[in-house]
Amino acid sequence: MMLTQQQIAAIHRANLDNLFRMTSGIVEGVDKLAALNIQVGRSGLADLRNVTLQAIAVRESQEWFALHGSLIASATEKMQAWSQQVFDVVAATQAELGRYARAGWDAQVSQARTLAGDVAKDAPSGNGAATAAVDQAINATSALVETFQKSGEQSIAFTRSNFEAAAALASNATKRATGQHDRTAKR
Repeated sequence: MMLTQQQIAAIHRANLDNLFRMTSGIVEGVDKLAALNIQVGRSGLADLRNVTLQAIAVRESQEWFALHGSLIASATEKMQAWSQQVFDVVAATQAELGRYARAGWDAQVSQARTLAGDVAKDAPSGNGAATAAVDQAINATSALVETFQKSGEQSIAFTRSNFEAAAALASNATKRATGQHDRTAKR
């Protein structure tokens, strides 16, 4: 069975629509990252101004050590928050792309099944084994794609939990270090 020009055009349109949806999702993710980085840059400039003014006002070494400790803690917290937001944007973009890819895959599988069914109808009798083999190949490939998708989702969940654990450890280490630094400065 041959595909008609309308069927071929419809397939191309569906593929282009999927491509543009995916591209739009990527651009949206990049836009979110750019906005986040601009926000961090502005905040960093404001923090720099405040820190400079505080440093100018320091009169004694204990004040300097206290300022230093608070700056380290603040910078660590801000870096962790920024990293978490970047991770969230990247994970959301990846999930959206995964949905688009899955929708495209499902459409391709549907088209392949339809084509295989049409070929089987027009084929001479006795082609049941070939039709079953094509069906089995489509099912196996679909199962493989599903496995890859689940592995990707598990990988993101694993990475998120490791990121959160590392952030908690870094935060605790910073608090301990600034606490020790403060105690040393008071002596």
